[in-house]
Amino acid sequence: MVELETTQGVKTLHKIFLEDVYSIPGGEKIRLCQQCGTCSGSCPTAYLMDYSPREVIAAFRAGMLDRVLKSNTIWLCTSCYSCTVRCPAGIKVTDIMYELKRLAIKYKSWPSSSKNPAMSKIFIDHVHRFGRSYEAGVIGQFVLTQKPSLAWKFKGLGTKLFLSGRMPLLPKSIKGKDEFHKIIDLLATKEVSQ
Repeated sequence: MVELETTQGVKTLHKIFLEDVYSIPGGEKIRLCQQCGTCSGSCPTAYLMDYSPREVIAAFRAGMLDRVLKSNTIWLCTSCYSCTVRCPAGIKVTDIMYELKRLAIKYKSWPSSSKNPAMSKIFIDHVHRFGRSYEAGVIGQFVLTQKPSLAWKFKGLGTKLFLSGRMPLLPKSIKGKDEFHKIIDLLATKEVSQ
């Protein structure tokens, strides 16, 4: 895990994160944020977040990367794109949240008590393997490897989802999985070369 306890460590990591955020398509628009709060008001999970999307953008721009990475905000983004669609400055808030999440995983910078990076990694591994999400596998692997006590809590919900046909027991792969893997591998090589 990258050291977030020292001022120099936070400043160095913030510079890396800022350059990466600016390099994503539209990422430089983060400079245009007026702190109007439209993103936070549009976010369906803002009430669960330590800091709203508006506050995370403000903290990130101010160099308070430790506040951004120690909060749960980037991990709770549901990719609904409401914030992005409604932003008057055209900031791609969802893409920025995902870039921050990707960088947090890359640099192993998250609260030690957080299970969110583990869930994210399990989800990505399943999508890579099958070309799509395999919900029973993702939840099953997460529960078994991270928090076995959740098995009893979600037993009823899992049964209902299975019986209604919403959560099959066996995974289904997408057509064209080889092409999908070529795209993923190409993106991974680009990431390594940067």
